Amino acid sequence: FAPKTPVVLVEVIATAPAQRVLAVNGQVAALSSIFVRAAVSGTVVGKMVEEGQSVAAGDILAQLDATQQQAVVRQAQSALAQGLLVQAQAGSDYAHLRDLGPLAPRIKLEDAERALARAAQSVESLRATLEQAQIQRDRYTIRAPLSGVILQRKADPGQFIEPALSIFTLSDLSSLRIETNLDEAYATQIATGQKAILQLVGTTGTQEGTVSFVSPRVDPATGGLQVKITPDAGLKAPVGLTVTANIFIEDRPLALTIPRSAMVAGPAVFVLVAGHAVKTAVEVIDWPAARLIVTKGLSAGDAVIVTAAGLTDGQAVKVGP
Repeated sequence: FAPKTPVVLVEVIATAPAQRVLAVNGQVAALSSIFVRAAVSGTVVGKMVEEGQSVAAGDILAQLDATQQQAVVRQAQSALAQGLLVQAQAGSDYAHLRDLGPLAPRIKLEDAERALARAAQSVESLRATLEQAQIQRDRYTIRAPLSGVILQRKADPGQFIEPALSIFTLSDLSSLRIETNLDEAYATQIATGQKAILQLVGTTGTQEGTVSFVSPRVDPATGGLQVKITPDAGLKAPVGLTVTANIFIEDRPLALTIPRSAMVAGPAVFVLVAGHAVKTAVEVIDWPAARLIVTKGLSAGDAVIVTAAGLTDGQAVKVGP
């Protein structure tokens, strides 16, 4: 019995330009997005802004029932008005005794002066109480902290809400970007300023972008690294839309590349030498691509066996078409 000589496919490698590209999926995200909560508990009264509605900074998003707090404000206003009357009377008494000059007993003048000072302090305290009550009343009005679009609303008119509840998601859609997470294996390869090609799901066109943010930490729970890409020419798309991004990690004007199928354990490849498969140790840049860049072990002109599975060192082979 004579073993059959295996037929292999061979590629003669040569230097050529090569790029390392990392393909990832991300989502369209707003430049800034915040959760709007109420500062106090209460029941929503009247209308609320709708999802998709554009608002300006300071616009009213919702109104909570502030009836009880309004009563507190009126009570503070009444107390202040009474304090002002007391202060005015104390001032009048002091002025009258002061104008009498030597005819007014000194002890009465001092008592009137102290009464006026106490009345003034009381008025300042009452003013502060009123301001505090007004501030608390204003918290029942929920306003937009920035200009943007309401992406989500989690409450309805008549509902009782608490500060723990996020009522609105408000986003600035004037500038969009792409957010994605990379595997930590590529954390040292990605950097701000790298270029990318972006393609929105459901479209055939592409546009260019630039890596604008790379997180300084890897999430220990997921092993992911957050990366943000800013489109060079702006972007018009719904928030959350999936985007495929090809990030250009490295450009090499001259490089040797081999198909991934040529690699065997070692790492090594089989080189065709005088009709035999010669196992040759190599060093490559391990990268999620069909072709790998060889940094050591091969030279231009080497005939690398592409179908390397099952071969042994020194085995006789035939070259197929």
